[in-house]
Amino acid sequence: MKKNLFTVLILALLVVNIALTVVMMISVTTTNKKTANLVDTIATVMNLELTGAQGETAVEPVAFEDTEFYQVPSMTIPLALETVQNADGTTSTGKQVHMMCEVSLSIDKKHEDYKKLGGENLTSLEPRIKEAIENVISSHDQIYCSEHRAELKAEILQEIQKVVGGSNLVYDISITDVKFG
Repeated sequence: MKKNLFTVLILALLVVNIALTVVMMISVTTTNKKTANLVDTIATVMNLELTGAQGETAVEPVAFEDTEFYQVPSMTIPLALETVQNADGTTSTGKQVHMMCEVSLSIDKKHEDYKKLGGENLTSLEPRIKEAIENVISSHDQIYCSEHRAELKAEILQEIQKVVGGSNLVYDISITDVKFG
């Protein structure tokens, strides 16, 4: 009698085990489908970033060996004055803050405009490049410059590309050694 009771108990545990395995497989399968849909959505978004908003192809990444770096000399730029809201409702401006930084331009050596604008020819554009950098940075205050570095870089890059005739010869910039004072 005890053997039959153990057999029935083992059979019941086996049925419970199979039922729990089925429940687990169903939940894993649905989670896997959701993950696959998420990956497809991310891939679609990444494809949109590569092709651009209007369907035009974005700039191909430039290989490191096809890149020339142009170092703009260290610059000290006065920033826009911060306005402070006082407790009594009046506004006042803070003290003048300066930003010291070095800017490095990444230039595509295989770009069609490289022969006329790149290399040593870029030195002749240095005053205009520095002016473009100063105009962008000086239009912002210290808080913006320190918290929105990516947006600041994008604005500077856009202005530098205007200086070189709207060309994407300069495809990236780096802002380093930033100090405020």
